[in-house]
Amino acid sequence: MLKDIVVKNRSYRRFYQDVKIPVGELRELVDLARLTPSTGNTQPLKYMIITGESECEKVFSTLGWAGLLKEWPGPEEGERPSAYIIILCDNSIGKNMHRDDGICAQTIMLGAAEKGWGGCMLGNINRPLFAQLFGVDTEKYSIDLCLALGKPKENVVLTGVGDDGSTAHYRDSDGTHYVPKRDLDDIIIYSE
Repeated sequence: MLKDIVVKNRSYRRFYQDVKIPVGELRELVDLARLTPSTGNTQPLKYMIITGESECEKVFSTLGWAGLLKEWPGPEEGERPSAYIIILCDNSIGKNMHRDDGICAQTIMLGAAEKGWGGCMLGNINRPLFAQLFGVDTEKYSIDLCLALGKPKENVVLTGVGDDGSTAHYRDSDGTHYVPKRDLDDIIIYSE
């Protein structure tokens, strides 16, 4: 059922780095994104699939992780993603297609969850450094999102929003990651 996959599809930030995702499966995930709706059917998004160890290290060096976890600089060696899919927009086709980015990123992440993988959508990218490291022509392409992927190495639990109203995610002393979600009745403002 789709709801089961949605619940399983959390933002994982720690992985079994040595477990590699086959490139063929990553291509299948991009193919899912290719089939999604696109604003004006312009289909401006392009993708980079990155799996090599040295290339993954380069991508990792450009990323900021979990701003709400102030003392955590990101996954340590051995817990980093084993693959990345970078979403770019071909500016000669269309600019600022952020709806397309979100639709395609979520589709890829749901597909990854269905296959037993996990990941995290990251927008905190040092874009000038990424462009330099990978030779991306920033006149032609915008670097929109980074999808960090791998076999999850953490437990992520959905919980209700507490009395303080905070939706900030947090970890307990055992490393379990909690993600508060608002109740359904709190988000529906009209229903006939």
